[in-house]
Amino acid sequence: MKIKWAFFAVLAVYFVLALNSTLKAVSTTAIDRVIKKTVLDDQDFRVIDEFLAEAVQELVRTRDLTSVAKRRTVILSRKSSQGQYAQRFSESARKYIQAGFQEAETLPEERKTNVIANLLILIDGMEDLRLADLAMGRLNDRNMVVRYWAVSCLTNPAVLQQVNESITSNPGPARAIAERLIEVVETSSAETLSRMTRFVANVDIPQSEALLLQIADARIKRYGDWTVRHELYEIGILQLLESKIPLPTSGFGALTATTATGKPAVARRFAQLYSYAMQRYIKGRAADALNNTQNGYLVSILVETEEKCLGRLLGQQQLTIRRAIERDSMTALAEEHDRLLGSATTPGQLPAKLGFDYGTASDGTKRTAPLSLPDPPQKPTVDN
Repeated sequence: MKIKWAFFAVLAVYFVLALNSTLKAVSTTAIDRVIKKTVLDDQDFRVIDEFLAEAVQELVRTRDLTSVAKRRTVILSRKSSQGQYAQRFSESARKYIQAGFQEAETLPEERKTNVIANLLILIDGMEDLRLADLAMGRLNDRNMVVRYWAVSCLTNPAVLQQVNESITSNPGPARAIAERLIEVVETSSAETLSRMTRFVANVDIPQSEALLLQIADARIKRYGDWTVRHELYEIGILQLLESKIPLPTSGFGALTATTATGKPAVARRFAQLYSYAMQRYIKGRAADALNNTQNGYLVSILVETEEKCLGRLLGQQQLTIRRAIERDSMTALAEEHDRLLGSATTPGQLPAKLGFDYGTASDGTKRTAPLSLPDPPQKPTVDN
């Protein structure tokens, strides 16, 4: 929760500018009459167009954060599920939001970024799959706030529900969103990756699993070079990985015919990511390289994953990791790591049970241990 509020505090500060808006508020009298009608005519369609043209332009030209929020509320409060109205509202919103993006391109860089982000927040609030391509066009933005909101537009619950409702007859939007998200995983922030996991959790297509593997790889890489932030997000990622792992049913270590070919890759990521979290805790404690918040996040990962994931995967309740942490025994925790996940000489219980390994070593043999986390970088010396 602290992560969430801290990030959104940054977003709020980001949009505050010194100048207050003096724009006149858009009139809602005509649109409020139209929204109550059950059958619309050409004049009603013009009212919808004129309302959105003026309202979006006001949003683009407003600078004060509070005024921007009010103008966004005015637009979103005029949404409706009535067929004719909803269709025209969506079409007009698309037209004028696109025009707003084009106007933003003519502005100075900071102002441009603010406008684009505000338009994406509007799209997010519209909760309309028909506007998805507008958000997808902003996924490659180098500004992480803009990219965060672009991803949020594509993964909010209402849009994902629409994706699932249409997936049987038209799987194209689901595939397109997943494929575009995959393209930007490696360069996205922890907050943005967390939003991407919503898609994985809610949309069951092959590309979702590919996206999950990419997210896991990105986090594994950041653990490996000690640049990982917001470790608490690993709880959700590990639980998603665990949910994709089928259990063998015909003997210890034997995979059934129903086990998909790609599932060992999922299990490998689960084990490696969990291993890195455990190694980070052990090595970070030894080197005094982490603060109390980071250590707390890692404890939550290790204990919650043991309770919610390992019991199902191994077929029995696991408490060894929790007890080692409660005793503050890094030796016991390291021993449990090797027993559970594997060491250089002995396969771990989890790989043996699920039938996966950690890839091929330089001598051609199968690796029985997850990658070893390098020691934390030394803190720079500060001259007194």
